[in-house]
Amino acid sequence: MRRRRVIAGVAALLFAPRQSAAQQAAAKIPRVGWVWAGRSAGNPFEVTGFRQGLREFGYIEGQNILIEYRFGEGRRDRIADLVAELVERQPDVLVAIGDLTVRAVKNATTTIPIVGLAGDPVGLGLVASLARPGGNVTGVSMMQGLEGLTGKRVELLKDALPTATRIGLLFVPDNPTTVRSLAQAQEVAGQLGFVIRPFPVQPGDQIEPAIGAVARDGVDGLDIEPIQPFDSYPRETGELLAKYRVPAISELRQIAENGGLLSYGWNTFDAMRRLAYFVDRILKGAKPADLPVEQATKLELVVNQKTAAALGLTIPPSVLVRADEVIE
Repeated sequence: MRRRRVIAGVAALLFAPRQSAAQQAAAKIPRVGWVWAGRSAGNPFEVTGFRQGLREFGYIEGQNILIEYRFGEGRRDRIADLVAELVERQPDVLVAIGDLTVRAVKNATTTIPIVGLAGDPVGLGLVASLARPGGNVTGVSMMQGLEGLTGKRVELLKDALPTATRIGLLFVPDNPTTVRSLAQAQEVAGQLGFVIRPFPVQPGDQIEPAIGAVARDGVDGLDIEPIQPFDSYPRETGELLAKYRVPAISELRQIAENGGLLSYGWNTFDAMRRLAYFVDRILKGAKPADLPVEQATKLELVVNQKTAAALGLTIPPSVLVRADEVIE
């Protein structure tokens, strides 16, 4: 009997630590919360780039990292509830996409590290500076409104439409980034001799009525800022632009691929991939306050010649020669 007790005791010593280690390893699998107001499928901010970035750092979703996704399906009014759900679950890192979403996450927690993709993190009050973020937010800045991208887009559209005298601009009035973008567009218009016609988009506005209103107004072309609901529905937006015969430029290449005339903006896949770098650093002990915000670096000009032909337009060679891609 004593011999059996000894054997049992030795077995307990041998196997108990192994079971404990296994349980600890399972408990230590990092959890990431992901939130965006856009759609869960078919959107330009798909998680594909982020997942590729994670793989580059040795993470495989479902094996050594867990990700909980929340998508607003194009409804900005759902952001607060989605953020609250994730914050309540206390993930190791929160990944937030878009100005409004990052701001909502920052307002919801001061303790959970946040990795965000935003247009102007400094201007929005998300970080103290790009070099020294401070607080619990870091990530990638698309620098919308600061690097003159809106001004460059309306300039490119004017170059593609040399006779244009009135160019519309779809924007969200309550977003500080797009307000500055409107000022940029008006400055460029004044320099080049055309007029900007503002078309404010309110929460809950639908795509077709907005584009229909632009078409009825009779502007010569349109710049679409990267805003909801258009960035959640790029295919539908492109198709409606073709239906209403509105020559348009946007930041999103997916709109140009589906009926828009031009796109000029950051490579969102690459920007999403870089978010994984910040997640990896934070999971390894770094603090968001000490991780400088990166600026997106890859800009692309896409020209849709099929759309131009359907609209009876001829894109000048000076524009075509600058294109990174021409859709024939």
